[in-house]
Amino acid sequence: MLFVTSTRWRAPVRLRAILLCVAALPGLSLAADRPLTLAEAGQRTIDQNPRLAVFKWRFGELQARRETAALRPQTALSLEAENVAGSGAQSGFESAELTLALSSVIELGGKATARVAVADARLALAEARRQAQALDLLGEVTRRFITTQALQAKLEVAAEAQALAATSHELVRLRVERGGAPEAEVLRARAEQARAGLRRDAIEAELASEKLALATLWGADAADFDRLRGNLFEFTDPGPFEPLYERVSRSPTIRVFGERRRLRQAELDLARARSRQDIGWSAGVRRFEDSGDTAMTFGISTPLFSRRRSEGEVQAAMAARSMVDYREQADLLELRARLYDAWQGYRQGSAAAVKLRDDVLPALERALEQTREAYQRGRYSYRDWIDAQRDLLDARLTTIDAASNALLNLALMEQLTGTAVANPPPSADE
Repeated sequence: MLFVTSTRWRAPVRLRAILLCVAALPGLSLAADRPLTLAEAGQRTIDQNPRLAVFKWRFGELQARRETAALRPQTALSLEAENVAGSGAQSGFESAELTLALSSVIELGGKATARVAVADARLALAEARRQAQALDLLGEVTRRFITTQALQAKLEVAAEAQALAATSHELVRLRVERGGAPEAEVLRARAEQARAGLRRDAIEAELASEKLALATLWGADAADFDRLRGNLFEFTDPGPFEPLYERVSRSPTIRVFGERRRLRQAELDLARARSRQDIGWSAGVRRFEDSGDTAMTFGISTPLFSRRRSEGEVQAAMAARSMVDYREQADLLELRARLYDAWQGYRQGSAAAVKLRDDVLPALERALEQTREAYQRGRYSYRDWIDAQRDLLDARLTTIDAASNALLNLALMEQLTGTAVANPPPSADE
């Protein structure tokens, strides 16, 4: 799975000096007292999520059913009385005939083996579904982790916007005091400072909600971490699409298809075995009360026309097996389309994020620094100064969105293929 951490922006020295006040703003702790990595979040979820814990009881149920399926046909003990409590010579028990017998069934057609095969197939399907469920949970952990981390990075941008608004207010106030700008610009700067604070408060609230949503995946009722650790710009080359799609055949999702097909085949074999006629047998001892003699009794029985009665069950099992094949084909087509869309989205998003980070942001940072200097000298208007700030802040938010969208697509690729797309060298944090 992916490893992602916070965003670090590169800024000119003088702009960094302006933004040093970010760390002093109330409510923002840049020190990670309790950091959380994606690997830790994934392990907690696998260990504690109730959706996986339920499989323990499911396996117990299926194992018990397997033991039942392996049992031989039950043997019955019967006691039968004839010529009892009649009339005339048959009154009372003097003429009674008592029979004590054992009876059971001889199964033909390998029914016991077929029943055990069905039980084994259900156990294998449950295990494949457990693995697929675990993979889905890890995918959900990764998505929530990336979404939360993107908000964490946006909170840093919001704090920077608040710091820039405070700096703007101070610059405008000094310029107004020197008579270089109307007093209305101070009021506008003050309003912008208030709006920046509101935007930051909104992101803080959304970040708190996403942290809780992430923590609920391992059953926590509150976020037991302060900050996520990773790198939003840890991109890798996914390679061509076709080799990536070939990995799908080894994924837990495809294993579920295979196990479901084997289960339907085992059910079909059981239906065919049941179409074979079983032989019932009985053996016992009969006592004649009027003479005191005893005699052995034997009997066999077999149902008539049972093959015709079982034809419907066999046809239903064949139809169920065929449906699995067609559903697998349809699901594979859908899976291929989703994987291709994620592959394209990751390539485009990662390229855009790198371009924005390496080319667009440095240019806008230099433009902001130059605009600030020109505004202080009276060459640019307040509107120019504000526009330069917004351009930089909007570009940073766009960069975060591009990086997080790319990583979300990468997480989807890993979930669909069941493997890591690539294994980049770990950073010092990781």
